[in-house]
Amino acid sequence: MSEAYSKSLRLMAMEIAKEKNIKLQHGVYVGVQGPTFETPAEYNFFRVIGGDAVGMSTVPEVIVANHAGMKVLAFSIITDLGVIGKIVEVSHEDVQEAAKIAQPKMAEIMRTMVGRIE
Repeated sequence: MSEAYSKSLRLMAMEIAKEKNIKLQHGVYVGVQGPTFETPAEYNFFRVIGGDAVGMSTVPEVIVANHAGMKVLAFSIITDLGVIGKIVEVSHEDVQEAAKIAQPKMAEIMRTMVGRIE
């Protein structure tokens, strides 16, 4: 996959989000194996090494897709904030609820992208 193509997909997603007044954040994603939520010490470590978001998915799927020669663009819904001093324990249900709220916006960006790529 060429870097130029990846960048054009990111730029298209950003353009669509702007058109639809959907806020996108950009940052460094730290992929962990899981299946557990992070501890305050782990959040601090990830921040120290330059991470902005942490998750248990995306990275393995992107590795496999790249190996298969597929073009990849990944989105993540941030479902809980790991801000040092403000970390609260979240449940699986809390994560599902946060994702449920953000899902329509993400789907709108992807649906519009597919329509423009076809």
